[in-house]
Amino acid sequence: MRLLPPPGPARILTIGTLVKTVGRGLWLVASALFLTRSVGLSATQVGVGLTISALVGVLASAPSGYLADRVGPRGAQVGGLIAASVLTAGLITVRSFPAFLLVGAATALADAVERGARGALIAGSIPADQRVHTRAYLRATTNVGISVGAVLGGFAIAADTRAGYLTLILTTAAASLAAAAISVRLPTVAPVAAPTRGPRLVALRDRPFLAFTLLDGLMSMHFSLLTLALPLWIAGHTTAPAWMISVLTLVNTALVVLLQVRAARSAVTLPGAARASRRAGAVIALACVLFAASGALPTPGAIGLLCCGSLAHVIGELWHSAAGWGISFGLAPADAHGQYQGTYGMGYELGKMLAPVVVTSLALGWGVLGWLALGGLFLLLGALVPPVVRWAGRTRPTSPVAAPLTV
Repeated sequence: MRLLPPPGPARILTIGTLVKTVGRGLWLVASALFLTRSVGLSATQVGVGLTISALVGVLASAPSGYLADRVGPRGAQVGGLIAASVLTAGLITVRSFPAFLLVGAATALADAVERGARGALIAGSIPADQRVHTRAYLRATTNVGISVGAVLGGFAIAADTRAGYLTLILTTAAASLAAAAISVRLPTVAPVAAPTRGPRLVALRDRPFLAFTLLDGLMSMHFSLLTLALPLWIAGHTTAPAWMISVLTLVNTALVVLLQVRAARSAVTLPGAARASRRAGAVIALACVLFAASGALPTPGAIGLLCCGSLAHVIGELWHSAAGWGISFGLAPADAHGQYQGTYGMGYELGKMLAPVVVTSLALGWGVLGWLALGGLFLLLGALVPPVVRWAGRTRPTSPVAAPLTV
């Protein structure tokens, strides 16, 4: 994979994403410690606050995308990043749970605006046959940025002082502000006039697209397998050493960076994207079976199955991500990319909100049977995407990226 896309909008988007996600990585690794050890919130309060913020992100996704269509996506993205910067800096004033809720919900709203605008910017400034490719670059770049931020954030964690955490927060805010400055260099994408008749939020009335969004969002719960369920499974239910958690995370990050662009090549058309989603469900299901079996083996066998399962999982992750981009761009009308991308993001936010309960309850509460149930769920979700996309394709005009499906 090239380090950067060719000069132009895709390169600007990639550089801005790198800057922003370094800040995101800083915050992700230290946020829980800052909120509990410096602000004084309980772990329960942090969890409730994050859940409520995620719910705000879900509800705001489609309206935020609609806003990007109306005012122009570049302005909406710059505005969302500036707002996120100000709100992040405002965390230094948080001293209570209500204040955390207020700042968290407002930040989720700003993030929703930025997400919807980014999708509309890609649709408006990148040729149709390069959009999925560009999203793949952005995802690989996101992994690099978060990893770099996580390493840098380790210094604040090691210091474990309020001054260190405040420095981290202000650096995160500065990263969002710098990303906004970079986004100003993007070409202007003209706003789309509001419809004179009929519903404004057409994406929320597009039943096939909503069905796809739900399926894709539920499928996205698999991201929590690696970050939540698997670490707890390794530590409490296998004979594998605890350092395997770090090894598998590192391998996942490296493979996403190296292979995401290549994996996206098969998902630039609706038929290819639908097949990629089906394949993703199958290999993620296989990963769940391998993870389940690792609990019954001695250390060498457990390590081997965990490695094989993680490899299957990252392949499914690559296909699932690419499929979602291809389908969400391919089904969106030319005059509503913002709200369609916002609605597509709503599915991911829903999956992120449900995943902690669903994944931990099944994998850890039910053990082997729970892993097998998760595998069956992902297999079913992936298999349902092609018929839903065929249904969606029958409800809109054919376009170069929305060819008739034969899957």
